[in-house]
Amino acid sequence: MNIDGLGEAVVQQLLDRGLVKSVADLYRLKKEDLLALDRFAEKSAAALLDEIEGSKKSGLARLLMGLGIRFVGERTAQLLAQEFGSIEAIERATAEELERVEEVGPRISQAILEFFAQPANRALIESLKAAGVKMTAEKKPRSAHLAGLTFVLTGTLPTLTREEAKAKIEAAGGKAAAAVSKKTSYVVAGEEAGSKLDKARELKIPMLDEAGLLALLEAAPFPH
Repeated sequence: MNIDGLGEAVVQQLLDRGLVKSVADLYRLKKEDLLALDRFAEKSAAALLDEIEGSKKSGLARLLMGLGIRFVGERTAQLLAQEFGSIEAIERATAEELERVEEVGPRISQAILEFFAQPANRALIESLKAAGVKMTAEKKPRSAHLAGLTFVLTGTLPTLTREEAKAKIEAAGGKAAAAVSKKTSYVVAGEEAGSKLDKARELKIPMLDEAGLLALLEAAPFPH
């Protein structure tokens, strides 16, 4: 939560004296609690309390980092905050919904699901919420420039997994389908593409490699 003055030595003292048992307890500290610690005087105690109070407004991304969810670092926390906008939305999200977020694959989504499945973690979040910690962020408008387009993935792509490519397509408003049909807009083909590629050629459906897909994803949205 980026609280200046709350270093390891101070935290250890708080734990040793039983003043803090979870991070939510930080927001219940009083000046007299800090004055009982080594090397704390009126001014330093007031300064730390101000820092703790100010951290309530750090926002959802900083909170996600502070919760210590496995594999969720600064970049991933920021992307999750922009996509979902609130801790409640992340808590309710399915693996598929989480993996629509850029850079979130099965490993990260599973870690998030496991974190929110723990009653102790949900209780911690409720305690932080009761303390007035901000748990929202401004949602980033979802791009929809691939809306109305259907993609079929086949073969092995050079750098993207099937799940990552699907998530990127859906994040841009497109649909990832399992089978090739006349309604397919593009077939994205990698190495060892199978019968789907033959079907696409038969139906004269445009084909893309990974580079072509990424170029389409990065293209500026166009009016429909």
